[in-house]
Amino acid sequence: MAHTETDIGPAVAARAEDLHRDHGRGTAVVRALRGVSLTLAAGTYTAVMGPSGSGKTTLLHCLAGMDRPTRGAVWWGGTEVSRLPERRLAELRRSRVGFVFQSFNLMPAMTVAQNVELPGRLAGERPDRSRVRDAIARVGLTGREGHRPGQLSGGQQQRVAIARALLSRPHVLFADEPTGALDRATGHEILALLRAGVDRDGQTCVMVTHDPVAAAYADRVLLLADGLVVDELDRPTVDRVAERLGRLGGRP
Repeated sequence: MAHTETDIGPAVAARAEDLHRDHGRGTAVVRALRGVSLTLAAGTYTAVMGPSGSGKTTLLHCLAGMDRPTRGAVWWGGTEVSRLPERRLAELRRSRVGFVFQSFNLMPAMTVAQNVELPGRLAGERPDRSRVRDAIARVGLTGREGHRPGQLSGGQQQRVAIARALLSRPHVLFADEPTGALDRATGHEILALLRAGVDRDGQTCVMVTHDPVAAAYADRVLLLADGLVVDELDRPTVDRVAERLGRLGGRP
């Protein structure tokens, strides 16, 4: 039976039910996810951690609609998206979720404003200049609209990538190692920006990271091992995260 918004309540931004994701077939199959269930409350910041190969990036991609689970379901609000036709899923993905990668994925010949509006243009949409300016302002780059990526620092380039992800005002922002290519000081600026989006704008954020310092910016940390959620920390501190991660063999 289909769920509605009222079935799960308006405070749930996304959720997963019994997610399995297999890669390969037969004796070569790799079970990246082996039955993950979780709920993402609206306006919260969740960090996903675990040793290499634990399934954290696969989980993020399944939650964001970039990969389909082998079994199980993903819901954005009251809509089950894991079995939607690809065209409908792509439409919803553009309007409901944003994604930030470790590599900034900017077009070097385009300006900041052109990079921010590019996904909409590729989808055949006419850019809303005021929304583009607002997204750029939210990441602190007002006045840099006409600059090209080569004229910006690494932290500023990641801010452009975040502005691009925020342009559609998504319900959930997914970030895969967003500070992995940055020095520590610049990484703190990006993490503070993501934190402010949750606290100031009610954004829901889910971030994969290997860094306990980054995870301490979140409201909770989910720890994965062998494709399963094996631990959870609320109001994490750097020391608690490092200790729990160490138990799983993850690198602090």
